[in-house]
Amino acid sequence: MSYPAHARAVTTLGLPLVGGHLAQIAIGVTDTVMLGWYGVDALAAVTLASSYFFVLFLMGAGFAFAVMPMVATFDAEDDEISIRRVTRMGLWLSLAYAVVIMPFMIWSEALLLLMGQTETVAADAQNYLRIAGYGMFPWLVAMVVKSYLAALERTQVVFWIAVLATLCNGLINYALIFGNWGAPELGIAGAATASLVTQAIGMVGIVAYALYVLPHHQLFVRFWKADWEMLSRVFRLGVPIGFTGLSETGLFAATAVMMGWLGTVPLAAHGIALQCASITFMLHLGISNVATIRAGNAYGRGDRDHLARGARVVFIMSLITAVLTSVVFLVWPEPLVLVFMQSSEPARDQIVAIGVGLLAMAALFQLVDGAQAIALGLLRGVQDTTVPMFIAAISYWVVGMPCSYIFGFVLGYDGIGVWMGLVLGLACAAILLSARFWRVILGRVEVQG
Repeated sequence: MSYPAHARAVTTLGLPLVGGHLAQIAIGVTDTVMLGWYGVDALAAVTLASSYFFVLFLMGAGFAFAVMPMVATFDAEDDEISIRRVTRMGLWLSLAYAVVIMPFMIWSEALLLLMGQTETVAADAQNYLRIAGYGMFPWLVAMVVKSYLAALERTQVVFWIAVLATLCNGLINYALIFGNWGAPELGIAGAATASLVTQAIGMVGIVAYALYVLPHHQLFVRFWKADWEMLSRVFRLGVPIGFTGLSETGLFAATAVMMGWLGTVPLAAHGIALQCASITFMLHLGISNVATIRAGNAYGRGDRDHLARGARVVFIMSLITAVLTSVVFLVWPEPLVLVFMQSSEPARDQIVAIGVGLLAMAALFQLVDGAQAIALGLLRGVQDTTVPMFIAAISYWVVGMPCSYIFGFVLGYDGIGVWMGLVLGLACAAILLSARFWRVILGRVEVQG
């Protein structure tokens, strides 16, 4: 396949995935915008709570991400029985993880206080998590089924269901946060309720579609029957993916904690800048998902040339995306920050001043964040997850975390310094993971072929 043909295939498969990811992240953006209108204290608390939730979510999502390359490989081999087995056991592991993690949602205040957060912010964050935390169940189930559908190149519906869920989230938020349309004014609890209902709607939609369009796979027939051999395989592939995600999101959560040490206003500005960066990252994540699917197919066929050409295409597409989004952050930072606040907000000028600086740093890490995401997606496609796990841990916790603290507090650069650590951690991961992928191509896949 030629390079233009690869680019067309990536675009065709990737656009719905990118759209689905953007719609999903729009739920968090909606929460951030509306709570920013509600008050800076509420925005700061949900910024912290969302970071906390996402760290735990990404750890459990490792099993869903493991399903994607495994299903893609089995699809290349025309092995429908294994497709069903791996998806079921991915669901088993995801649900079990959600059960285990719920106490950390319900009693999160004590942990947040140990992290140095103020009593008010920690209490409000726990109020949010005690409701929104139950969304872990439908979100992880939906993630597994999305991975299954995406690996089979059925991505259009993922986008439309995500759009529907996002619209529902906005309407419920508007009603419950502010008490509109006769609903009670619940503030943070209203945002949490909206997120939970939204996740449930998304799960029902995606599962119903999978059962309708692929009934012969019989995903939920005798769902209770254990398949220990396949469960073990998904577990061995998924746990390193989960820990890799934990390393990266843990770094971002740690920066939220550090920003909380600087005060409510810097934490609120951090939440706004991070939401903007998260939106653009969804573009890279969609391309990364396509990289996983196509690499999994090439790996299943032992087609090294197809894998190498496809890898070059997705790296270039991610680079172009990063350059364009960086320009937006650098040229229009103030309008982006102002979207999240009302004109009557007393701390508006302070938040804008801090947010503009943070968006400049976000523009800088777009390049490296996209590269590490693409490299991870390709490595997952060839089912190489253990070494990347250690690379991520070193990059984010040995390089990124200490640098955030040193630049932010020892050298006194405050929020900008904290984000400098993010850039360095992501850059280290991008370099090491990219080097790892090209070594895998020349070695493991060549032997496979």
